[in-house]
Amino acid sequence: MSSLLPIIARFLLAAALGAGIGYQRERAGKAAGLRTHILVSSGAALFTLASVYGFDGATVDISRVAAGVVVGIGFIGAGVILRGQREKEVAGLTTAATIWITAAIGLAAGAGMYLISVIATVVTVGVLFLPRVRG
Repeated sequence: MSSLLPIIARFLLAAALGAGIGYQRERAGKAAGLRTHILVSSGAALFTLASVYGFDGATVDISRVAAGVVVGIGFIGAGVILRGQREKEVAGLTTAATIWITAAIGLAAGAGMYLISVIATVVTVGVLFLPRVRG
């Protein structure tokens, strides 16, 4: 049981960090909010944990999981980017970017990189509070 605690801690940290970003997006009224970001972060962490601990004794390249998550999240991100009525109008780029970095944070937490995953979350939420500059 004690060997499961670090695994559970990594998963729960990923979920909590995803919740931090998702809460900000929810408060901002964005379509991808709390639940989406929790699921993206904890899902990425679970893929990481499964690749690290799930193939006992097998020779596997665990870095391939990270690459797969990045590609999969790219498809989700592309789905939230919308083109407006006018040619120059694009919406959803920031939401797509938050989904992308939330997956990266989940991967980092799942890999046991606690400090950098927390720092990345703080930076991400801080960036989301910056005012939009329109040129």
